[in-house]
This record gives sequence, C-alpha cells and structure tokens, in this order.
Amino acid sequence: MNVILSEPMLIAESPFVNEPAIDRWGLYQFPALDRLMDGRIAVTFHINADSAKAYGKATEEPNRGVSADGGQTWQRVFPSDPVAGIRLPNGERLRVGTADVTPRPVPISDCSLPPKRGTAIGSYGQQPYGCYRHNELPKDLQGVPMTRWSESAPSWQVERARLDDPELLRSSTEGVFPVVWWGDVNLAPDGSLIAVVYPARLEGAEFGHWHCACYRSVDGGRSWQVRGRLLYRPDLSADAAAAKRDGFSEPASLILSSGEILAVLRTTDGNGDGPLYLSRSNDLGETWTPPRVIRPNGVMPRLLRLGNGMVVLSTGRPGAELLFSKDGRGEQWSEPYPLVPIISDYNQHDSCGYTSLLALDDDSFLVAYSWFQKPTGDGQTRKAIQVRRVQITL
Repeated sequence: MNVILSEPMLIAESPFVNEPAIDRWGLYQFPALDRLMDGRIAVTFHINADSAKAYGKATEEPNRGVSADGGQTWQRVFPSDPVAGIRLPNGERLRVGTADVTPRPVPISDCSLPPKRGTAIGSYGQQPYGCYRHNELPKDLQGVPMTRWSESAPSWQVERARLDDPELLRSSTEGVFPVVWWGDVNLAPDGSLIAVVYPARLEGAEFGHWHCACYRSVDGGRSWQVRGRLLYRPDLSADAAAAKRDGFSEPASLILSSGEILAVLRTTDGNGDGPLYLSRSNDLGETWTPPRVIRPNGVMPRLLRLGNGMVVLSTGRPGAELLFSKDGRGEQWSEPYPLVPIISDYNQHDSCGYTSLLALDDDSFLVAYSWFQKPTGDGQTRKAIQVRRVQITL
C-alpha cells in the first residue's frame, strides 16, 4: 500500500489569535466536504458557538471554500449554492441528516409540549436534556428535516419527512427544542435508503445512554421506518469510563458492494477520550454484530469506499488522522496517518477532531480538517481549516 499526502491547502484562517483565557470553541471548526450541483467542490465550516441555539444560524463571515479545479485552488465565499446531496434512482436529489438542512431550534417557551418522559444529564457541562416521546410532540417538532430537488421543480423544496418510530425520545436543551436527525444516508442495492443516525434515546433501562438508530425509506425519503438499533454495549475491558459514558453517537456508515453495512460509532464525551466502535449488518440494518473497539479514541468518524476497494476512515481528537482498511471490509486497519502535529496532552488543543472525506477518483480523495495551532509568524497561532489530497494505491 502506497499513500501519498499532499501539502495542506489553506481554506480559511481565523481573524483572531489563540488566547489561553478566551474560549472560541465552535469557531473555525467542523468542516464538511461536498459536491455542488455544477460539479465544483465545497468545504463548509462552522463559525458559530457549538450550541443547539446556533443550529441553522447564518454566519457573518464567509464559511465556505469552493474549488473549480478538483481541489487544487480555493476561493472563500458565503454558502449561497446548495450542495448536490444524494442522487436517487429516479433522478431526484435529497439533502437529509446534514447541518445545512437542520432548522433553527424553537424556544421552549413557544412550544406546547407533552408530558416529559425523563431528564438525561450530558457529560459536557452537566447539561440537562428534557426527553419527550417523538410521536406525542407537536408536528413541527416531529419528522426528518430535508430538502428535495427534481427536474420538475424550479428549486430545492423544503420537506419534513414522516418518521415512524413509536419508541423514540426527542430532547430539548439549552432552553430550545432542536429538530436534529444526523447521520449518513446510503442508497441500498434494492433502491431503498438506509440511514444510521443520532441522537436517539429510549425509555426504561436504556434511558441513561444515547444509541444510534437505523432507519429505512422505500419511498424516496418521504417517510422513514425504524429498522434496527445500535444500543450502547461497551467493552468494559477497553474503556475504564465505559459505565459513565453518554453512549453511542456521531455514527459513520456506508454500504459495501456486497450489501453489508458498516457503522463506526463515537463514545468520546465529557469523561475524556473514548473508543471508536465498529458494527456491521447483513440485513439492511435490522440486526447488528456486537460493537467492537477499533480505535482507542476518536470523534465524528467518517468513512469512504474508493473505487479500488479501499475503505478510508478519518477521525481525530486528539489531532486528526487517516486510517485504511486494505481488506475493504473494515476488519483490519492500518496505523494512523497524522494530519496535524499533536503538541498538547489536552485532546481539544490541536484540532476539533472533526474531518470530512470526498472521493476524486478510484485512487484518490480529499480530506478536510481543522488545525488549531497554525503559526502566524510572530510566535502566535490561529485556527485554520485545511484540505489535503490523498492518493493511495495497492
């Protein structure tokens, strides 16, 4: 296996320098690579607080880099053009389960809420989450936010797909009620759509932990039915803090050429670094293998299957890194290829750890990531969003 990483390409650099006493978490972070409708490449990043109150909020600074030459050069712009989303067999396109379609949260004071089914306490800042049965919520707090494009429509049409999951609990936090449904949407061999998403919570014995749920749509994303669940079943021998964790979150998923689904799950939370777990399904997400640890750390894992059969995994925290599965199934993984220097013992010092992947051809792809310690030339550092081209041959 031969891996060639290009030099970093700078997409954006923060106007502020890092100052130890000032917290700017959420600014110049969380990059996402996509294709635009005209084939150009875009990397969109976050310049707001990392808060439920900021979901769907516009930025005052341009937060997108666009490339018209396959990622060789970039222009920083405001995100005026929608990304292309997933293409359906009938030619329609969907954007679903992504930050750009997540609506602004509703203040709780404006909501007519059903009885609360419990309050969960998150490990970051001991933030409370008020939990309600999804099917008892007002209609504007139910369902799946998405947009659809078709040749017959003049523009992308905002939709709220029906979500059939009578056991699901949806949560309020920070004085607002967000409607989030985050995860990869995959086109299955039979033409249906499969999504592994979070956040998900259940009443009863499972209430104390998030899990990731698998949903299937057989009508082009207009409705989604719960297919299976990846309940939090940690490896106690691999994680001393397992019992205290928030649970499984931030799933990455993809469907292999065999039809098998891979899912990689985060457990890092306010208790410190937690393992990444991998599970797989051979029945379109109805049942899953017991999750097994594949990395001792990581947040927001991303998966990509190249035309040459290689499966790529990107993750981070600490730092940002790439791993490769030459067997094409995620059974065995290479040693990590670091993308940023790690100069601190604190796992959020060098990068947010969120990455994004986009295939260019059978043997190459782009990876986007944040680097928090880019030198300014005067002894100070700034946060930066960077992209690298990676070529891999067997």
